Amino acid sequence: MTQSSQLSERTRGRPVDTDQQDLKKQILDTAEELFADNGYAATSIRNIAEKSGVNPALVHYYFGNKKRLLQNVLERVLEPMGMAIAELKSGPGASPETISRLLVSMAARHPNIPRLLIREVFLPGGEMQQHFAENMAPRLGGALPALLDREKSAGRLREDSDSAISAMLIMAVSIFPFIARTLAEPVLGISYDEKGIEFLTRQITQLLNQGMTQ
Repeated sequence: MTQSSQLSERTRGRPVDTDQQDLKKQILDTAEELFADNGYAATSIRNIAEKSGVNPALVHYYFGNKKRLLQNVLERVLEPMGMAIAELKSGPGASPETISRLLVSMAARHPNIPRLLIREVFLPGGEMQQHFAENMAPRLGGALPALLDREKSAGRLREDSDSAISAMLIMAVSIFPFIARTLAEPVLGISYDEKGIEFLTRQITQLLNQGMTQ
């Protein structure tokens, strides 16, 4: 089936823009899962296209090459996170709890992203390590120490805390449960449904408040 016929079949009776957005989301969802499960190097455009139920040419049409597709997978999740963190700068406060809830909410909606970040950003040789460090990190984790410095100046955080280390610990305690889910669910019996995520969030909040706030 040609790219044009594939589009025409999927768009019959529907607005073209809406259908294209649905297809893009379908491809991004699949790519997010396969990149996280198998790694960037072991995942091909053809793998993603087959599981998405589309022609590989359509993936190239929407996203260009495989690396650009990986960038899109991360950016659609992390760009809104960066905007939310930026909004905290103009808000009344940016407590460890507020920051943690943003991170947990992101991971709950996109549970493959934490594992994908480990594979392709944090481990040596990760495909997105340089791109992430230059384009995303300054607006994500890199923006947190300044927010925590403001909290400390306002007397809401412990005076003996280090803002950079505190930022790293908030990210670790908020994101690691989703990296460990493969074992945490069957071995520890931790639930990752809506009720379980809310309970996890309360536990993280309690830990952060007791350890970091005045």
